[in-house]
Amino acid sequence: MRIGPIGKLLLVAALVSPTGCRQAVSEPERSGDGPTGTQAPRDSSGSALAAGLSEVVPGPSTATGSAEASCPQFRDVAQEAGLRFVYQNGRDERALMVQSTGGGAAWLDFDRDGSIDVYFAQGGNPTAPDDPAQPRDRLFRNHHGRFVDVTDASGIREPLFGQGAAAADFDADGFTDVYVTNVGRNTLYRNCGDGTFIEVTAEAGVGSPLWSSSAAWGDVDLDGDLDLFVCNYLDYDPYHPVSCTRDDGAPAICHPEHLAPVPNVLYLSEGDGRFRKAQPPQWSDGEGSKSLGVVIADLTNDGAPDIFVANDTTANFLYVNDGRGNFREEAVARGCALSGLGQYQASMGVAVGDYDRNGALDLYVTHFTDDSNTLYANLGDGNFEDRTRLLGLHEPVLALLAFGTVMLDFDNDGHDDLFVANGHIDDWRDRGQPWKMPAQLFTFTGRRWRECPGGGYFELPRLGRGVAIADFDRDRRPDVLVVNQLDPAALLKNESPRPQSLSLALVGRRSNRSAIGTRVVVDAGDTRLIQELCGGTSFAVSHEPRLWFGLPAASRACRVTIRWPSGNTQTFETPTDSSWLVIEGGRPVREDDGHDG
Repeated sequence: MRIGPIGKLLLVAALVSPTGCRQAVSEPERSGDGPTGTQAPRDSSGSALAAGLSEVVPGPSTATGSAEASCPQFRDVAQEAGLRFVYQNGRDERALMVQSTGGGAAWLDFDRDGSIDVYFAQGGNPTAPDDPAQPRDRLFRNHHGRFVDVTDASGIREPLFGQGAAAADFDADGFTDVYVTNVGRNTLYRNCGDGTFIEVTAEAGVGSPLWSSSAAWGDVDLDGDLDLFVCNYLDYDPYHPVSCTRDDGAPAICHPEHLAPVPNVLYLSEGDGRFRKAQPPQWSDGEGSKSLGVVIADLTNDGAPDIFVANDTTANFLYVNDGRGNFREEAVARGCALSGLGQYQASMGVAVGDYDRNGALDLYVTHFTDDSNTLYANLGDGNFEDRTRLLGLHEPVLALLAFGTVMLDFDNDGHDDLFVANGHIDDWRDRGQPWKMPAQLFTFTGRRWRECPGGGYFELPRLGRGVAIADFDRDRRPDVLVVNQLDPAALLKNESPRPQSLSLALVGRRSNRSAIGTRVVVDAGDTRLIQELCGGTSFAVSHEPRLWFGLPAASRACRVTIRWPSGNTQTFETPTDSSWLVIEGGRPVREDDGHDG
């Protein structure tokens, strides 16, 4: 979560790889650009790149919309919608490190009524799980845009100190299940299909006993069953905490460099509801993992799901899949382990999208104060380039500490937007530093990113953590859920004008039923858009398993090509302004009027 002396080690030489990945620089270097306010070291190729900026700036050849893209409009409707939840982090004089990170949620239609419901992980007192006054995880049912707390009726009784949640149909019975990451043993709840859940953690073999943060479902070996990746953070026991203090001797949140890393876990499905831990040589965790965010997606454009892991004060990981479910860690060689300046960063959350419309998935990774978040542009083959400074995303975030983030075209203008939740882990107001921080919204113009004006929710200081998207009111505009520590969760209704848009819900048959890993290409006139239903992303959350596309106003029809994880390909034509349910191998069903396509 923060960078110290170790994090300033330079690995520029390691980045000079056969891929030619490099930092693209446009903003001048100055004191304060580095993680600790020191002069940031220059990439040796900076001057050459500065002289040839036109060669590296992505063009808008296939993007729609004007050069000055519009900004999405949101309004917080959580209270009026009945979604009332506050993540209690247990903040007290002990300053336990685990109190700083939690705040995740999962969107899921647990009762299959067509409305998307939400599960919240809860914190409380990390050393008093059996206290009757301890707050518990909550499940809210969505009834036509109004939420009702149905936790007690659902049978969910989660007493542990929660961090996040990941939802998917792991047993392919047609009902979405929930995996909860905790400080201590994680929990898997199986959906019984009658509105109730039962815990099956021990039977499934997925009860990681460590401090877990984010988790992601995905079919990493392409056998049709969902596997599970669990990020574990640090070796820290809240019952016997490491002693860390401020200058005045008062307890303080520990620096991650003072604590040992703990290994992540990749659980492989046996196909019968049970899992086994992946072992070398199939997969082995990287060195020094202090993991907070994860994405499972085809980042190398070869049809196989890869795994990107955001690590705090150590190098990020990119586990590249050989197509048979065997992984090799290649983040340094591919340019996404460190910043383009060759520095470790305090990576926390991660967003995925194809902002430059080159047909490859890019990564946006959030970080600590005094060090900007990082935009890793995918060059098309799974090699990445840090374009943060080049595209205007460096300076606007330097004073902020970010966690959850999402990249999506929220207002359907043909350009991706970035939503970022901010909030410090340390209360340093006595040092003149902010504690609670406002969220940020950026939009891509086709040439650069620009920050959208504040207002409404974006003026409120918060301790923002998880950010998850869903269309909770079924108006074909993706809405945003933000989990805040010590303040109410925000449900940001998307009130942007709605140009033509396409919405797709996907169900696998030969593929995993949740359709995670499905790649969709939409062609409308000269515009080509791609998205993938990824596992994980953001921080400690699950999004609604749905894809949204903003389409050119002049187009009346588009071609949709779906590449399922099984290798099946499906194509159909559709009016541009429509919403569809697509079952693998079946005829698409139009959701907005009930007619077949």
